[in-house]
Amino acid sequence: MCTDYTDLNNACPKDPYPLPNIGRLVDGVSGYALLSYNQIRMHPSNEEKTTFIIEEGAFCYKVMPFGLKNAGATFQRLMDKIFKKIIGVDIEG
Repeated sequence: MCTDYTDLNNACPKDPYPLPNIGRLVDGVSGYALLSYNQIRMHPSNEEKTTFIIEEGAFCYKVMPFGLKNAGATFQRLMDKIFKKIIGVDIEG
């Protein structure tokens, strides 16, 4: 599923939270069976903003989809918070 969130992204201010080097991370996660990106719940009040329409009806995401302007910053902030004590020791941030 590919959804164009251009209008929604244009309406949202950019989250300045720092992101790691994406190329290094992509190389680092290749070969792993589990990733956590699609496990971050959307706030219920924001779910309808992700609505998309197909022949079968209208649907919205309950978890953070790819393509939202601040999804990367939201994901990184949450990972930094959860793994604060072990980043650089047991996992790479």
